[in-house]
Amino acid sequence: MSIYTPDWVKHAIFYQIYPDSFARKVPSHQQWLLNVPLENWDALPTFQGYKGGNLWGVIDKLDYLQDLGINALYFNPIFQSASNHRYHTHDYYTIDPLLGGNEAFETVLKEAHKRNFKVILDGVFNHASRGFFFFNDILENGPNSPWLEWFKIIDWPLSAYDGNLAANYVSWIDYRALPQFNHDNPAVREYIMQVGEYWLRYGIDGWRLDVPDCIKTEGFWQEFRERVKAVNSEAYIVGEIAGDASQWLDGTQFDGVMNYPFAKATTTFIAGDRIVQKEVPSFYKPYPPIEEESYHLDKIDARQYAKDINDLLQRHPWEIELTQFNLLDSHDTPRLLSLAGGDRTTVKLATLLLFTFPGTPNIFYGDEIGLSGGYEPDCRRGFPSEDQWDQEVLQYHRQLISLRHTYKALRIGEYHTIYAQGQVYVFARILEDEVLIIAVNGDTNPQEVHVSMGDRGESVFQIKPDQLIYGDGKINWNDTGLTLSLPSRSGLMVAS
Repeated sequence: MSIYTPDWVKHAIFYQIYPDSFARKVPSHQQWLLNVPLENWDALPTFQGYKGGNLWGVIDKLDYLQDLGINALYFNPIFQSASNHRYHTHDYYTIDPLLGGNEAFETVLKEAHKRNFKVILDGVFNHASRGFFFFNDILENGPNSPWLEWFKIIDWPLSAYDGNLAANYVSWIDYRALPQFNHDNPAVREYIMQVGEYWLRYGIDGWRLDVPDCIKTEGFWQEFRERVKAVNSEAYIVGEIAGDASQWLDGTQFDGVMNYPFAKATTTFIAGDRIVQKEVPSFYKPYPPIEEESYHLDKIDARQYAKDINDLLQRHPWEIELTQFNLLDSHDTPRLLSLAGGDRTTVKLATLLLFTFPGTPNIFYGDEIGLSGGYEPDCRRGFPSEDQWDQEVLQYHRQLISLRHTYKALRIGEYHTIYAQGQVYVFARILEDEVLIIAVNGDTNPQEVHVSMGDRGESVFQIKPDQLIYGDGKINWNDTGLTLSLPSRSGLMVAS
């Protein structure tokens, strides 16, 4: 079976927006938003407080994002909800009023598309919330509700709030705030399919699917893909699968997944002993889980990194690899800067690897200006004012984004590991006569390495790139191969 994934994704650079904390602006006709009690924007975020970021604020930031080189947006949930992260959906057809409502989102789409941005939304279809109308009706009317078969009721009475009593219904990871849909019910299945179709017709460009592996109903995601692609054949479908996603990436379900295995391998290679163990994301830990205190995320060397990365690249069809959703952190993990104990060089080197890896890179809002933050909700801090931005971090983000847009080989070219010893990793991206070499030295000492071209160089390097386009160091080609001189903890990129 031939596999097709949306071509635009292969050339996209995503920016992930956590709406409550990214930007806030109140238009004159929604002045009531000024009278809502909110957390201080610069205070550390909490689980239940609201900072009041909204979609009008996002519109105000679009020019900044366009200037940065972003051309695709991923929004964490924006539907009506009684939580600042909005994974507790009340209404799948209504944009949260605190975000500016449907009017604000319609304007976001218009302004984003005017700038040739793509927009994908977070689809939370495994579970709803206690405030979701169909479940709320059950809470009000008990066994007399017409919606009993929409959820998995175990016994009566239901206890939606009192943790001292059995909930008596199935919820996501036994969290009673999130009752789980009964996806075997054809009505539920159809409802979710129609939600997916509705927002695509509204104008979005795809869906990021929350915990899709929790939905076990046979054929569910195959049907979702068929119906989504029938509305927009170029719609992007990306699933939140932290481990091996092979069963979902067979060409009949998702176009890609959030590439946490890439993030884990890159972090353990670059951060190494700097990793703050108490900040290690759950996505990086074994499943089923083991005792927290017994797990330690150990550093790896370049040889192991090469193995991990190439195993990952061989796991799925190449067409899928080119539309994987690559990331270094997210709303569900500590930011890499904090995970690495505040080491800024770790973030710089990891970002170089992110922007030169097959698949679409994603920047979690604020990473590009040096925002820090530990485990949730700390990773969801308010986007700082410009006087607090780390301009060096912003500059190398701008440079790497520009290079990825400039060199097609960085987006869809072949990937070849050509050297992996100690803490030095070197690889090439090749597309016809466009050849780039990327080298990273994770060692605290300068390194000079020689890459022999004897065995495989003739086939890989028909063209020998020698133009330094990023980073520090020196390169020298001779009859026997390539010599690289790399300063301590540095990276470089050379192009033909």
